[in-house]
Amino acid sequence: MLVDSHCHLDFPKLADELDEVVARAGRAGVGLMVTISTRIRMFPEVLAIAERYDNVYCSVGTHPHNADEELDIPVSEIVALAAHPKVVAIGEAGLDYHYDNSPRADQAEGFRRHIAAARETGLPLVIHSREADEDTARILEEEMAQGPFSAVLHCFTAGRGLAERGLALGLYVSFSGVLTFKNSDALRSIARDVPTDRLLVETDAPFLAPEPQRGKRNEPAFVAHTAARLAEVRGLSPAALAEATTANFLRLFSKVPQPADRASGTAA
Repeated sequence: MLVDSHCHLDFPKLADELDEVVARAGRAGVGLMVTISTRIRMFPEVLAIAERYDNVYCSVGTHPHNADEELDIPVSEIVALAAHPKVVAIGEAGLDYHYDNSPRADQAEGFRRHIAAARETGLPLVIHSREADEDTARILEEEMAQGPFSAVLHCFTAGRGLAERGLALGLYVSFSGVLTFKNSDALRSIARDVPTDRLLVETDAPFLAPEPQRGKRNEPAFVAHTAARLAEVRGLSPAALAEATTANFLRLFSKVPQPADRASGTAA
């Protein structure tokens, strides 16, 4: 079984045919999906999707693009929303200096608030970092010194330095379809060196469809292509890569019922 650890099933490009999208994921061997929140004020729509499908879970949080819109939402509200049994992560939050859609100071404040929520809930933080390697690493190191929390560097496309500093803090690293692109040799080199017990795979659907689907709308079923390429990069069989990344997902996203619990009907 594979897991799509990060997708956006509430986005319009997917929301209009969700039943088919989830069914195609199942046929591709994708047994679990996490649909990721980008605005807390739109969280009810994300949660409704997670409640609709047994094998879909969700996060709660504010994307850095929207950080300045939701700084009035306190950590306590994020923590309260995260109590729902289908909420298994905090975020996505972090820093995006490529678009700078929110002021950088607001992004940093939002990032630290989400770290506080992750620390308080014990849920993993889903980190977005684009062209902000140094500030992302610095904030993570400063905050980890204030108290531990778990996290994943999602859709990793940054430099080796951020990967190494994140791994030193105990973080996981998740690779998307970008790993399959022809010009991603440097990224594949990093993916080759991440410890096997810290690897995750994702789609970030509906964005970043992997080869050979590049240019199409992405969807959770396509995580199989990224996983196959990552297995090739690491010299593993696809089955071994799937087993490792799924075990890693269940360890990090520990609120998701284990397979035995799901089989016994105790899943949310």
